[in-house]
Amino acid sequence: MRTHTDTTAPAPESRGLQSPVYGVPSPALLARADRGYARFLAQRTEDQDDGADSGEDTPR
Repeated sequence: MRTHTDTTAPAPESRGLQSPVYGVPSPALLARADRGYARFLAQRTEDQDDGADSGEDTPR
């Protein structure tokens, strides 16, 4: 015997293992990106440019 299924009813929403906010950046991540972008746009001073002309990376 077949059961009657209502084809007009919406399918149940299943998110699986992903949280509902998957893909939405956190406020902390947005703040960090803003600071990095501001540093990128900032004017460079002569002190910062001194190390850029050497052509070699400094050891860390």
